[in-house]
Amino acid sequence: MHEMTLTPDDNAALMPMLTEIAKAYETIEDPELARRAPVLGRHLPEHVLEFLQEYRLGEPSAVCRIAGLQVREEELGPTPEHWRDSQYDSPALRQEIFFMLCASVLGDVFGWATQQDGRIMHDVLPIKGHEHYELGSNSLQHLSWHTEDAFHPCRGDYVALMCLKNPDAVQTTVCDAGDLDFSALDVEALFEAVFTQMPDNSHRPENASESTGDPTVDRLRRRSFALIQSWNDNPVKRPVLFGDRHEPYMALDPYHMKTEGWSERSLAAFTGLCEQIERHMIGVTLSPGDCVFIDNFRAVHGRKSFKARYDGTDRWLKRLNITRNLRGSRAWRPAPDNRIIY
Repeated sequence: MHEMTLTPDDNAALMPMLTEIAKAYETIEDPELARRAPVLGRHLPEHVLEFLQEYRLGEPSAVCRIAGLQVREEELGPTPEHWRDSQYDSPALRQEIFFMLCASVLGDVFGWATQQDGRIMHDVLPIKGHEHYELGSNSLQHLSWHTEDAFHPCRGDYVALMCLKNPDAVQTTVCDAGDLDFSALDVEALFEAVFTQMPDNSHRPENASESTGDPTVDRLRRRSFALIQSWNDNPVKRPVLFGDRHEPYMALDPYHMKTEGWSERSLAAFTGLCEQIERHMIGVTLSPGDCVFIDNFRAVHGRKSFKARYDGTDRWLKRLNITRNLRGSRAWRPAPDNRIIY
């Protein structure tokens, strides 16, 4: 893992800067804040910028952690009962801003019209009634390991998590492609576009609000949900590995993949890859103030199960999707500076 820890001096320099930025914005969802984030990010400590650039360009690991950001639990208040309850008057706005500035060093943050009502920054927390769903808001079952949004051609280069609370030391699980022995796998078979990737459950309409209140946004969102349903009905065939054949990138989500119709060779190659991933999966325990960036091309991730209390003390993370090629999704976004994929 590529790691650094902020010092007390770092926090002493950061907090006044973050407080000043927070005065200008009511919410982390303000489009102007996302637009300015790459410029504001230049005011981060130089060693933080260098650390993130080394991760982005050198790919020393699939996982990057910045630990030690100041988080005071007494200032946070209770963990929200639902992600809909957390957008405004956030007690963690300064931490959210730091998280976004770091993310903007790696690329451009973006959101999905079909996830958390089109927000850029998501809340990851247990929701009562979701205990056994295959969603990030579940608790009593493991969240199966996966590439984030593996089904979509515009999936992010990185998925990032910032921890506000984790009283039960719940582990995020990660497998780094660099730990796999690709010489023992049928790489050529895994590069063939024959594997069906289904949309994951977080993009389904039953997990969104019925209406945003904006007719244009609702129309575009209905189109997105219809497209996702069409991909469920007729899954698109894609490769599981891509890039360099000696150090390939990965895109797979076994829980949402249908194996019917695969050849014996394809199934055997896929099974071999999954077995290696299972053997090399590690647990990463996030502490309050940790910001973790996972290379979505070079790692899969999941989460261990836990028992939620729903008393305001449960695990609470923030999540960002980051792309190094915002233009690549232009056909899916209504304007060049709009960061929501429809």
